[in-house]
Amino acid sequence: MKVQNMTSDRSGREVPNQFTIYGDNGEIYFQSYRTVIAKIVGGQTYLDHNWDYSRTTGKYRNQFLGETRRETEAKIKDGTYTIIDLNS
Repeated sequence: MKVQNMTSDRSGREVPNQFTIYGDNGEIYFQSYRTVIAKIVGGQTYLDHNWDYSRTTGKYRNQFLGETRRETEAKIKDGTYTIIDLNS
């Protein structure tokens, strides 16, 4: 696995406690503090049942997914994204 701090779109600096994790089998995770928020594997996106955790987490979740919260909500509603427990 490889772990990278996410970077601020404004400053380009690393952001503490916001991580992109690259797994050995091609999966990619977004982790905020100690909580995995999203996982992408095999072209499928999974969100933790607490995906809308906080304002800061939301900001970097949006950056990770490359979309707005409204777009994420629409993809949850139409079944594009799957809600699961990513932290058990």
